[in-house]
Amino acid sequence: MKKITFAMLAVVIALPVYASDTITVYSARKEHLIKPLFDAYTEKTGIKIRYITDKAAPLLARIKAEGRNTPADLFMTVDAGNLWQAAEEGVLSSIDSKVLQQNIPAHLRDPENRWFGLSVRARTIVYSTDRVKKDELTTYEDLADPKWRGRLCLRTAKKVYNQSLVAMLIAHHGEEKTEQIIKGWVANLATPPFSNDTKAMEAIVAGQCDVTIVNTYYYGRLMKKKFHYKLGIFWPNQDSTGVHINVSGAGVTTHAKNQPAATKLLEWLSSAEAQGKFAGLNMEFPVNPAVATDEFVSKWGDFKSDDLNVSSAGALQGAAIKLMDRAEYH
Repeated sequence: MKKITFAMLAVVIALPVYASDTITVYSARKEHLIKPLFDAYTEKTGIKIRYITDKAAPLLARIKAEGRNTPADLFMTVDAGNLWQAAEEGVLSSIDSKVLQQNIPAHLRDPENRWFGLSVRARTIVYSTDRVKKDELTTYEDLADPKWRGRLCLRTAKKVYNQSLVAMLIAHHGEEKTEQIIKGWVANLATPPFSNDTKAMEAIVAGQCDVTIVNTYYYGRLMKKKFHYKLGIFWPNQDSTGVHINVSGAGVTTHAKNQPAATKLLEWLSSAEAQGKFAGLNMEFPVNPAVATDEFVSKWGDFKSDDLNVSSAGALQGAAIKLMDRAEYH
């Protein structure tokens, strides 16, 4: 019989203990957007959910540093670019789930089933209803036209949302044409890029510019507080590629200690029971096509969305960042 040394015993004692009735989630989605769902799931199943929230990059770095000892069973974040990166760095495992494949359209999940979209966010055009006629607007690409010179505001290129938008433009047009589009945007800027979407919309209200590109939930948040603002929402590219969409989503970690339970939670989050609340809490759109959109959001009207797999936002992210730098979009 092999002798157990004190050193070996110390290592065993030091290893963390994981309860089979507990799931640990690392989430870049903010607490007020996930806690109501987690509380409902615990009440329904008795399964406890521990979670920590932070930005995507620190959470991903933490999971990698923890390696096999990570307590994280599920990694939840926003933007397909972040999900793609996590998968490519070996942090997420492939999950064979008929439930997830049935509930989530193929273009809203990883082709290798390492991550799954849980809500859809559209990045679309917002404009001044005082100074812009709706029929002046057509496409993202058209915002590079000289008719918008001195009338365009944008969020900084440093944020993943615009990086993903440009990545998808590359997927559709190639780098050469996309670079021409982005240079046109830069030439039309009325002000230096803003740090967030809300400031870009407020610049329109202040008369600094007439049109911008934002995630729809920022528009919803602002208009709920400032319903008198004369801002309109426009769905571009309806005769071509469709509105650029992205996802918030999640994947089961490679070294999950409770993979079956984490998979079950992920399946439930994609279900009709959970989808309305998951999307509605942030004024997003459900990924599950069987679930109705939040009443407030549905007032913005229906639109054709881009059906290119959102993983392209990650695969082409590096090219998009370099392209924006060449175009002097910062």
